[in-house]
Formats: sequence, C-alpha cells, structure tokens
Amino acid sequence: MDIKQLLDLTVKNRASDLHLLVGIPPTIRIDGILNHLMNFPVVTHVMMEQMIFSLLTPSQKEKLLANKELDFSFGIGGGEYGNLGRFRVNVYYQRSYLSGAFRYLEPVIRTVEQLNLPKVINRFSDLRQGFILVTGPTGHGKSTTIAALINKINLTRPSHILTIEDPIEYIYPNGKSIISQREMGLDSHSWSYSLRSALREDPDVVLIGEMRDPETIASAITIAETGHLVFSTLHTNSAAQTIDRIIDSFPASQQGQIRIQLALTLKGIVSQRLLQKINGGRVPAVEVLIGNNAVATNIREGKTHLIDSIIETSQDDGMISLESSLSSLVLSGAITIDMAKSFSQHPEDLLRMVQ
Repeated sequence: MDIKQLLDLTVKNRASDLHLLVGIPPTIRIDGILNHLMNFPVVTHVMMEQMIFSLLTPSQKEKLLANKELDFSFGIGGGEYGNLGRFRVNVYYQRSYLSGAFRYLEPVIRTVEQLNLPKVINRFSDLRQGFILVTGPTGHGKSTTIAALINKINLTRPSHILTIEDPIEYIYPNGKSIISQREMGLDSHSWSYSLRSALREDPDVVLIGEMRDPETIASAITIAETGHLVFSTLHTNSAAQTIDRIIDSFPASQQGQIRIQLALTLKGIVSQRLLQKINGGRVPAVEVLIGNNAVATNIREGKTHLIDSIIETSQDDGMISLESSLSSLVLSGAITIDMAKSFSQHPEDLLRMVQ
C-alpha cells in the first residue's frame, strides 16, 4: 500500500482527515463523517511501519520510537512547501501497533468571508494589541480561522508576525508583513524557551499554536500586555468556559492577578463548531465575544457567569451567541433543527428563536 496514493485520495475527496490503524482499511473523514476505503486492503503492522517510516527523517524516527508519539507536518505537490497543501500528522501507538492521524490543510488560506464566518471577526485582525482566542473542539476549524486573520494582517500591513507552532500548519504567502514561523523540535527545543525569547525577536503579532499549560497561558497574556497582538487556541466550548479555564488553571493565590491581566488584554473570543449541511459540506456556527468594558469588569470581579448574558444583549456591538448563530443556520435551511440542538448549549433558547 502506497502512502502517497492515500494522501492523494484524501485531497481528491476533499476529506479533512486520513486515519491509519492496523486491522482496518484506511479511513477518511468527509464532512465530519468517517468512511472506510473498502477498495484498499486492511492495514497490517508491516504496511503501517513501511508507510509511516517512509515519511520520517532518521531523527524523527528515533524520537517516535523513544516517545511512542510524534507530531510533524509536511507539504505535498511541488515546491518546498507543497503546492497541493500540507498534512499535519500525529503518529502514535495503540495496542502496541503504530497508528497515524493525518489532517489535511488546504494550500490557499481562505478569508473570513470565504469560510462563511461572521464579518465582525475581521475586526480582530485590525487590532494592534490585545489577546484573541479561537476555541472549540478538535477538528472544527480553529487553525483555519486564525490563519484567515493572520493572513489578512500579512496582506494588508507591514508587521513582523511570529508564530510558535507544534507543528507548523499553514504556510503564508508573501505579503506586506514578514513572517517567522518556529516549529517545536526543529526551530526550538521547548515552548518555554521560544515564548521567553519571543519579545527579543521584535514581533508585532504573535501566534501561539495552542495554550497547553499555565506557563504558556501566562506567557501569552504577558506578551499581549506588553503591547503586542496575540492569537491562540484553546479546547473549550464557549467564551465563558474559556475565561474560567484560563483562570482556573492557576493556583488560587494567582487567580486575582490573572483576572486583572485578562480583563486588560482580552479583545475577543471566537468559539466555533463545524456542522453538517443539509445539502452536503459543513458550515460554521460561531459564538463571538468582543472584549468591551462590561466584559472586562465581569472578568475582573469574577462574574464570568454573566458573560453569556452580555453576549446576548450586545448584538449591536457585534457579539453573537451560539444559539443565535445556530438559529440563523436553521432558518436559512442550511442545517436541520436536530443538528442545531445537538450542538446547542441552551436548547430551550434555540427552540424559542426558530419558532
């Protein structure tokens, strides 16, 4: 079995992911649904090792065997970075067998409008400083949304954009900005070192691929606090939950200070889901929080339970509740009411909006 053939098939079928596990045929995810490639044989242990090891450098193979898991990315097609796009890969062991999850990243970075995201999100790329978070489950477009915002900056103003990623995902085209992309393992040995040196690299905009621990979160907030525009992601389901997760990740003795810093720096949270459309494809449902004075006050005073109410009553400021976004998709005929209910956090409010 040829890994290149499987990758080409993933791209050709517009699949978001390719999964390789011993004992089942190769599997691709199309519009959120897994599909076995029944024309291919069941993957064996020998096949798996041949396919995965053919993609690795000697040092990557050594790291995989030592750690039992590895993150990396690579381009496909011609050119140094691949003109057909890139794959972000996680290779891991399960039940003592090598396995792989391949996420396809399209070669062209789409705009906010092309992604069917609310236009208000473009505001975040116009900022010169502050802290912007894009949140949601794995596989629901967080990286793609941030790439759209970063690329808008890249194409419209002269800035130094610094990205710290594990691994590098999107490759940005030449624009008005200069872009330094640092990958864990290749360009830096640790998140702490790369974040510590970030301010010495004279950035205007900093992308931190994922906030994994309190140290990363504290560094992100500090970089934003010192006059930079910082983007990052978090695996949370709403703006209120995101704020609570950030604060609760610190010891109680530090939470008061973090609330103050977050209140000063937070400019926006985009919480998104990708939902299956009735006519095929997927469409985003999005909650948008904009960091106004009311939001800052409630963060500072520890009243994050009021954030949902602020979003609902601040539509004139550009804020959007998840239920409002879901109801709009239902009323436009894009998704079913059952699909909307399965992603809603307040189904009773959703049903009231669509009646």
